[in-house]
Amino acid sequence: MPDSGIPTSPTLSPRQIGLILFALAMGGFAIGTSEFVVMGLMPDIARGLAVTEPQVGHVISAYALGVVVGAPLLAILGARLRRRSLLLALMAFYALGNVASALAPNYPTMLLFRFIAGLPHGAYFGVAALVAAAISPPEQRGVAVSRPLLGLAIALLIGNPFATWLGQALDWRYAFGLVTAIAVLTVVLVARLLPPDPAEPRQDPIRELRDFNRAPVWLTLGIGAIGFAGMFCVFGYLAPTLIHVTGVPESWTPFALIAFGIGGILGNLAGGWLFDRLQFRAAAAVLLWSTLVLLLFPIASQSMWTILPAVIAVGTMGALAPVLQAHLMDVAADAQTLAAASNHSAFNAANALGPWLGGMAITAGYGWTSTGYIGAATAVAGLLIYLWARRDLRRTAPLESPAC
Repeated sequence: MPDSGIPTSPTLSPRQIGLILFALAMGGFAIGTSEFVVMGLMPDIARGLAVTEPQVGHVISAYALGVVVGAPLLAILGARLRRRSLLLALMAFYALGNVASALAPNYPTMLLFRFIAGLPHGAYFGVAALVAAAISPPEQRGVAVSRPLLGLAIALLIGNPFATWLGQALDWRYAFGLVTAIAVLTVVLVARLLPPDPAEPRQDPIRELRDFNRAPVWLTLGIGAIGFAGMFCVFGYLAPTLIHVTGVPESWTPFALIAFGIGGILGNLAGGWLFDRLQFRAAAAVLLWSTLVLLLFPIASQSMWTILPAVIAVGTMGALAPVLQAHLMDVAADAQTLAAASNHSAFNAANALGPWLGGMAITAGYGWTSTGYIGAATAVAGLLIYLWARRDLRRTAPLESPAC
């Protein structure tokens, strides 16, 4: 396996490592809660800002755009900072973006503040993954990288439903206040638990840009941007599929979201485990699994007895995130921070691509369940990019271990 270029931190006890990973996951929990809570509070935010629900949908898009723009930008701007300092700055920035969202006086400022809140999202996950890998034993790198992302998956299961309930019971602004509090807690925990690493080399932004602009990095990001789109294609139209195809009442939607959250946690854990055993080949395994799950989804959506297990299975597709995050560490050379952060830009591109393709199929008259077939096609496309990436790795590094 090629050298990832990740410096190792001073020796830490298993308890210290566990606490640091918990602190990093807490930041992921804050980000996951903030990212998805607008979906649950859409009617409340629409009433509070005196706009329509489709206009609130643009608030979600503004956040996603912030992620895409902010991930590489902040990674470059923060390249010369120690990773501990950069983590603290990014999560403090995230807290400010969410307190601004809670205080937004009108719709235009809400759009602006959600864009700002999205800026540190990708860079935080990227740097957190690098720190998690650096403090963990090499043979557990995949599992370690998955831990910050585990916070995001748990947010789908617990954080988002609780924040939605809080916003409905009190006011939608309290949901962003809750996220602010969690982000501040993350800053405190990281500051107290993560020791400075004096041996960590300073990064050169020019070198990061040079090493980032290489085929192995772009192909890995392409796998995420295309191969991951199928999950969002199905998830984006899950509520109307439940109502119009499965024939269950709207009150089933929260249970489906919980099922998706359960699948996300299982996928996150499986992704790290798979990478530690299969290395880059784990991406192929996840994409094949994703293709099967998405092809079966239209059939499973016909019955109330099979739809929830199918939604759990769709959630497990999230296993691709830690696999690609860990692989980027192997191929990014001196572009570690930029590549790790850009991984989340790729996933947000998938978040935009999947629903767009699904919407085109639905509008063309192919029905709500066509999202499964469209999603399967994107998973196959991701698998083709994976094969291209494997061929490129063999060509550029003929002596490389097959596991990589």
